[in-house]
Amino acid sequence: MRLLVINPNTTASMTAAIEAVAKKVAYPSSEVSACNPNDGPVSIEGYVDEAFSVPGLLRLIRQNDGQYDAFVIACFDDTGLEAARCLTAAPVLGIGEAAFHLASMISNRFSVITTLSRSVAAIEHNLKRYGLATRCARVRASEVPVLELEDPQSDARARITAEIRKALAEDQIEAIVLGCAGMAQLAAELSEELGVPVVDGVAAATKLAESLVSLGLQTAKIGPYARPVAKIYKGQFHADSF
Repeated sequence: MRLLVINPNTTASMTAAIEAVAKKVAYPSSEVSACNPNDGPVSIEGYVDEAFSVPGLLRLIRQNDGQYDAFVIACFDDTGLEAARCLTAAPVLGIGEAAFHLASMISNRFSVITTLSRSVAAIEHNLKRYGLATRCARVRASEVPVLELEDPQSDARARITAEIRKALAEDQIEAIVLGCAGMAQLAAELSEELGVPVVDGVAAATKLAESLVSLGLQTAKIGPYARPVAKIYKGQFHADSF
């Protein structure tokens, strides 16, 4: 099967790191590729960044529809997820939703460790929308900007680890969800170091995508995920007309 992982921000080095994680957990028979838009923010930290990243993300879904068996959106806010599902019958998974579901299957309660405080509200909103808010004890911010996760001189890992230790001490939880695609490469070593399951959404979404494809399940095309109604889009979005 062919899987396309889309990083909705424009930082190619982060896309490469995300691709490496997805390839590591995928079946040997799966062909995994990753890409990012050319236009948009270099990182997604808040509602404005999210809004500006969606057009590029949707173009990539449209351009690759029919060429891949499933898509993964590698932003923990599940940026553009609902709209992306309208553009293809292939399964489209958000790494936030995937991580929440897997964490709920291996623990009674979990906490999420994300980047900046401004991201907490969006994640809490998604937890409620997915019906999993009661399984999450708390969404915590490590106050690590997304791009610092790529800086070898940064103390990002130490701050993330410290916040996880606080969660384990204070939140009465049994598992941790890493709330940013840029944290994906930390999951295995943090789980070993801290002795609890640490769930990364990139890996979780990749494996769930493979499962859906193996089961022959696709995105429903009746109701809210039906194809868009044909109409003209004006200005810079004219090329996106349906």
